[in-house]
Amino acid sequence: MSELPIIAVTLGDPVGVGPEITLKTLAEPESLQMARGVAVGDAIVLERLVRHLGLHLEVNPIATVADARFTTGVIDVLNLGVVREDLQWGEVNATVGAAALGAIEVATRLALAGEVDAVVTAPISKEAIRAAGSQHLGQTEMFGELTGSTRYNTMFWVSGLKIFFATRHLSLREAIDRITRENIEYAIREAYTALEVFGTEKPRLAVAALNPHGGEGGRFGDEEVVVIAPAVAAARAAGLDVVGPLPADSVFHQGIQGQFDGVLALYHDQGHIASKTYDLEGTVSVTVGLPILRTSVDHGTEFDIAGTGRASHSAMVAAFKAAATLAPYARKLPSIYPPGR
Repeated sequence: MSELPIIAVTLGDPVGVGPEITLKTLAEPESLQMARGVAVGDAIVLERLVRHLGLHLEVNPIATVADARFTTGVIDVLNLGVVREDLQWGEVNATVGAAALGAIEVATRLALAGEVDAVVTAPISKEAIRAAGSQHLGQTEMFGELTGSTRYNTMFWVSGLKIFFATRHLSLREAIDRITRENIEYAIREAYTALEVFGTEKPRLAVAALNPHGGEGGRFGDEEVVVIAPAVAAARAAGLDVVGPLPADSVFHQGIQGQFDGVLALYHDQGHIASKTYDLEGTVSVTVGLPILRTSVDHGTEFDIAGTGRASHSAMVAAFKAAATLAPYARKLPSIYPPGR
């Protein structure tokens, strides 16, 4: 037991489904066999939920990771003390936003200090964190700031395939403008490095095309000819096993079938739609480029079912298992992605 990695799991938004899926995940026998989990958030939130749902679990508020018991049926929680009273499920306000932000900050500090091997995050409400004073677009940006990192990105892991993104939170028009040879060359190198970092020997990476049918030799747009193909050629000349651009309507399927270890999507929805259509709850988000290991569910707060006991924790279990699987690589992350790079 003592050799298993320790994983910090943030509760996310206290009035969303985060606390419920965290409780259920940390109580799963399968989870306990893979890692030692400690919740990060407010004990009062979990205690109320245990009573409300009639769960046979004990909530154990702790001040340090060293105080955790890691015992079956006991949920250890690093108690932040931000929430001091019962809150209405699904009701967004500055208090729940501050609680969500506090959990991320504490979990990040623990990972940077080496007290935990990885961080798994539950969903937060962007409206709530804005009410608490945050200007961040989401949790990924917070982890970037807290670790002093500026060159981070998202990697989806679904059914053995790792999906990377050349652009993320941009309008489609702006994303297309960012598809330059320089940016694609950089995205290829970062994706290839991440595949190597997380244990893939001799990675095989495919780059998705932007236009229908891969551009049809320039008939449907020239980005493939002018930008993407030259970037792929440069990567191959540098010794990387990269192919593309390949039509986006088939390259993800080819990856799932095992032809590639990773696929570089060119914009947010190109990769999201592919992975989530194939396996919504099994898609895990891993933030690459940080000096710490962070995985996350890829769904929202689901305020409409918060506190009902109906929330599926399958995605959280997948994120927890991914963190446990990748934890052996976490120690080398600071040297590959040093803070401030």
